[in-house]
Amino acid sequence: MTDGRALDADDDTIDVLVVDDDTRVAGINAAYVTKVPGFRVAATAHSAAEALARIADRPVDLILLDHYLPDGNGLAVVRELRRLGHQTDVIMVTAARDVATVQAAMRHGALQYLVKPFSFAGLRAKLEAYATLRRTLEGGGEAEQAEVDRIFGALSAGSVAPDLPKGHSPTTAEVVRQVLLAAEGPLSAQEIAERAGVSRQTAQRYLKLLERTNRVRLSLKYGETGRPEHRYVWSTSV
Repeated sequence: MTDGRALDADDDTIDVLVVDDDTRVAGINAAYVTKVPGFRVAATAHSAAEALARIADRPVDLILLDHYLPDGNGLAVVRELRRLGHQTDVIMVTAARDVATVQAAMRHGALQYLVKPFSFAGLRAKLEAYATLRRTLEGGGEAEQAEVDRIFGALSAGSVAPDLPKGHSPTTAEVVRQVLLAAEGPLSAQEIAERAGVSRQTAQRYLKLLERTNRVRLSLKYGETGRPEHRYVWSTSV
């Protein structure tokens, strides 16, 4: 995890550097970050050199890093950061879709890889999963297998459902998955819909599909009256 910044003892806000060659896109991504509780934008940068200078001037916890930059690429930035001893966490946010770039990002320690274009819900799910990971690792100590599975599950970049039936969006399915992975316990369809930025009906449709394919486990929460509430959790056995 990150070598981070000099933090106040009572300040657990995650500082983010947003790097994109397009100033408009950088502004949009920065606005997205500020909408997620627990995160704030420390700075933006529009080139590899500017990104490295920002880190040298003020270390941050996380970099949202574009790959295509006017004076290099995102992977070169990561390599230089590691050479300089910075272990700052990185989420690649880029239009680069080729497998070689994705593999190189993983090998250089990128925690997540988010392909453009994406929605606010997609980025929020990645950030919330990252925040959960930080809380888990900062606790220290030893982890049981279930906890290890949850940590690695939050960082999984694989397809949520390669066999999605016609009419289902892989992007929406992935957002639902990330919401479940970031959750600390079972969620209702309404809670998932709100966090994913979709309608309750859409969330239910994807949850039923994921349950049928054993990717999601369903439990029932009984109240004092009325029908039990359906609660969903991502299956760590998948």
